Amino acid sequence: MNRIAFFFMVAFITFLAGCGNNGNKTFNTKPTATDTAKITPPTTATKTILFFGNSLTAGYGVDPSQAFPALIQQKIDSMGLPYKVINGGVSGETSAGGNQRIDFVLKQQHVDVFVLELGANDGLRGIPITETRKNLQSIVDKVKAKYPAVKLVLAGMQIPPNMGQPYATDFKKIYPELAKKNNMTLVPFLLEGVGGEARLNQQDGIHPTAEGHQIVAENVWEELKGVL
Repeated sequence: MNRIAFFFMVAFITFLAGCGNNGNKTFNTKPTATDTAKITPPTTATKTILFFGNSLTAGYGVDPSQAFPALIQQKIDSMGLPYKVINGGVSGETSAGGNQRIDFVLKQQHVDVFVLELGANDGLRGIPITETRKNLQSIVDKVKAKYPAVKLVLAGMQIPPNMGQPYATDFKKIYPELAKKNNMTLVPFLLEGVGGEARLNQQDGIHPTAEGHQIVAENVWEELKGVL
């Protein structure tokens, strides 16, 4: 197997190639001047942020306290903000699985801020773009129907062109299009600075290490802080 073929095989397995490198950036759980300038101290009762996703949200392979939703909670606590984070990640979840599961979750948990992180497993399996988009839209519709005042955040994903460049391009477009249609805050690429970086991923090449989750948390916080 030549080197080019080997590269694309690894890219397919990881589905994380082709993204930038943020160097040694880590997630600072202490409030910064920029944070405090944008966020008003709490004056209301505690609200709930639900992270709804797959193994990336669940924190597969790391301690739950090291997964990016938990790091977001630490940041929130350090700033005295009135929000509680719920980790609703399930390893292996597809958009179809999430669409089936969301009804039960919404019955069990009030949601003020909903962060949707799904679709990566669809792309890995080559599920039709139309199906993934339909499932994600259905999830959003159900959340808005149950909690009309909810604030919505969408975590963007990308895949390498192993399924063909048109598929990869169309997959990437799902997220900004859905975000615009539903007035959602968009995290452009959840794994920016982590995808394709061996030292920031576990041995499977798919799931971030504890250090990788710090960068993912920074990517999310950059957009989420404006919502809070």
